[in-house]
Amino acid sequence: MRDLNRIIRCLAYTLELLVLFMIQETPGLLPRIYGARPVLVLAAGLVIAMFELETPAMAFGIVAGLFCDFGFSGTLGFHALILAVLCFFISLLVRAYMQVNPVTAVLLGIVALGITFGAQWLFFYYFRHYSQPLFALTSHYLPKYLYTLLFVPLLYLVNKGLSEALPVQEK
Repeated sequence: MRDLNRIIRCLAYTLELLVLFMIQETPGLLPRIYGARPVLVLAAGLVIAMFELETPAMAFGIVAGLFCDFGFSGTLGFHALILAVLCFFISLLVRAYMQVNPVTAVLLGIVALGITFGAQWLFFYYFRHYSQPLFALTSHYLPKYLYTLLFVPLLYLVNKGLSEALPVQEK
């Protein structure tokens, strides 16, 4: 029964990422705030990592990162690599040092989303020597960061309910 719960839970997480990807990529479905739309898949991948062991968390980080890469149509694998590392370390931190609660989810979201959007700005804007990098940071990347951060508590509640409904015995 525990293996069946693990399979159903993995399928549910995958379906969640797919549905969130479709929601975030549908034009006009989510309102723009200061011209920015949230990256729901990114936040979901980070929250899923809080409820999984390190290896499955890293796998879901790769899947969420690939969805982000497909949606941003940038360098394929950039977000997958960043999210794989972040999700692995989030899972490790939660297992060893932190408790899983909404405050932890928001704090980890602040740091992990900041690292992800900071790396995105650094590699896709600053290092390419575009003009006015601070303007791009404050008018595009910062609103997207804050808008995505608003969804972390909601995604935490959804994934907490899913992990409690389908408990998996840890080894």
